[in-house]
Amino acid sequence: MLSVPEKERFEGFEKRLRWLTRGVVLVTVVVILRLAYLQVARGDLYAEEATSNRLRSYRLKSQRGNIYGRDKNTVLAGNRAACDLFIVPVECEGIEEQVCELLEMLVGVEADSIRAKLERHRSAPFTQIPVKRDIARGELARVEEMAYALPGVFTVVRPQRRYLYGETAGQILGYIGELSPDELDRDKASGAPRYRMGDVIGRLGLEEAHEATLKGRDGHMVVSVHNLSELQLRTDEFGKLLMSEVWDQKGRTVTVEYEVKPIPGHSVSITLDMDLQAKAEEILASAEVLGNVHAPEGAIVVLNADTGEILALASVPGYDPNLFVSAEGNVGDGDDLTPRERLLSNADGLKRMRHRAFQEHQPPGSVFKLLVAIAALEEGVIDRDTTFFCPGYFRLGGTRWSCWKPGGHGHVATVDAIAYSCDVFFYNVGLAVGVDKIKEWGSRLGLGEWTGIDLPREEAGVLPWPEWKEAHSMAESPYDRRWQKGDTVNLAIGQGDCRLTPLQTAVLMAAIVNGGRRVRPYIDAEHEPEVSEPLFSPETLAIVREGMRKCVTKHDYPSGTGRRADIEGMHVLGKTGTSQTVPASWYKDMEEIEIPYHWRDHAWFVAGVLDREPRIAVSVLFERGLHGSSGASPLAREVIEYFYENRAEHILKVARREETP
Repeated sequence: MLSVPEKERFEGFEKRLRWLTRGVVLVTVVVILRLAYLQVARGDLYAEEATSNRLRSYRLKSQRGNIYGRDKNTVLAGNRAACDLFIVPVECEGIEEQVCELLEMLVGVEADSIRAKLERHRSAPFTQIPVKRDIARGELARVEEMAYALPGVFTVVRPQRRYLYGETAGQILGYIGELSPDELDRDKASGAPRYRMGDVIGRLGLEEAHEATLKGRDGHMVVSVHNLSELQLRTDEFGKLLMSEVWDQKGRTVTVEYEVKPIPGHSVSITLDMDLQAKAEEILASAEVLGNVHAPEGAIVVLNADTGEILALASVPGYDPNLFVSAEGNVGDGDDLTPRERLLSNADGLKRMRHRAFQEHQPPGSVFKLLVAIAALEEGVIDRDTTFFCPGYFRLGGTRWSCWKPGGHGHVATVDAIAYSCDVFFYNVGLAVGVDKIKEWGSRLGLGEWTGIDLPREEAGVLPWPEWKEAHSMAESPYDRRWQKGDTVNLAIGQGDCRLTPLQTAVLMAAIVNGGRRVRPYIDAEHEPEVSEPLFSPETLAIVREGMRKCVTKHDYPSGTGRRADIEGMHVLGKTGTSQTVPASWYKDMEEIEIPYHWRDHAWFVAGVLDREPRIAVSVLFERGLHGSSGASPLAREVIEYFYENRAEHILKVARREETP
């Protein structure tokens, strides 16, 4: 019998076994400690992360608040139900070809385009694929009629901004547009972000000024989702979410854990009389331009003179803010520019998106003489009986300054100088009162300064003074940069570097109507009037009013320059203004119809009514209208007549309703 030799142990085996055992024990201890750390010490954190992987929060956008006119029956900006057309691949499986071709016939979207989208979503057959955004009512009706042949085709309703008056007051309302990356970054940096990529925000006008109020507060919905799940939602015909139809793109059920409903934006009411606003814009747009080459450009302001309430703020040409929310605004023309792009780029050079009443300033011409008269009367430089002789020109050193009336006005006193707008009288008065006092009184009465209107991007204009000229002059010579007497002569009749907005001249006119008080113009109906104490004396007020009344009356000979604004039976005050845009020497030998359009003078007229309620102040700027007397004063007359006639009719209707048993 063979004997089996005993196996020899490998030398060092016991030592290695011990180290292996120790290693296993160490690893086991580490694993146990790690598991204890993860499940005990950090258990809450990882449980929360696991839950967050399962739960997703989806934002529910708030509806934007409305903008109303003077009453809640006049909606200027609201929201309409926009219908987006979708298709779900799984629901039309097997008949995709017929559905795509029928949709092409009904809504004009190419069948090949729809088929390509369906093909891309084969792996996610429950995905809601957009076919067409904001379909028209006619298209919606056709789709609903053929619903039996369009399985898987449905609409999702969402609110879309709508401006019910179109171009009327469009520049006042502003528009909404998508946020830029820079705006999103600033919103995030604020510490309390309210916007996300793709959101819209108010641009210009009331939409911008009241963004925080109109936007509202978004809600959110928390749902349990599957891995890589994308929520699919539907709405009813009123835009309400159908919570019974919540699934993901692969058809898996999604559970809604809880929902925080969005809070709609608050509405804003404004002071505009929309009938008057529409009429003022119509009057401007139909104003006669000599030669009929260009469309009229200009602005009309109507204020309640006692409160500063804005009744009309017209600017022509304007734009329709619906172009920024409708599909039509994004359709290119032959130049590959969409209507939206043409507006934003000012392609026609008409500055349609700038409101000419408070965002553009022009030389005020003879309207400025009202301020010079007030300053001189208050400073005791002139009185009612002060007289200067006007031979049709004024000499200062070696320079001859013309009066608008070549033959001159003869001996003219303060009241008649205002009525007949005598340049020579105001050349003398301007030099006598001095630029510093003119500037001081201009600031008191809101000229060359922000009026404080509650709309964004107001321009302050320019009421020049010596330090301003030195800082802004382009002249190389120190002498030419210094203020000269000739600058004061120019300023005295509203020329030179003087630039005012129509709104500023309306505020000046309101002070003359209301007894010398400066008002802050406002358009938000929630605002309280801000009215100063009287800034000048009753004596000054009486002289200026007398001159302005004589300016428009037809009964005294010679008639004033604003006689075309006279209204029988109404106490109307007025003052014309004609401001040069280029030196008169450029066109002195031309007939008016031959003067190039962009060389023509601007026509101004300010007016007020003393014997009606409410007392109003009106400012009219008709750009390139040539003369305040013939170009702007008839427009003011139309505005005043329309306002009081409409108001009388409205009061009569209310009285009749109250008398009805």
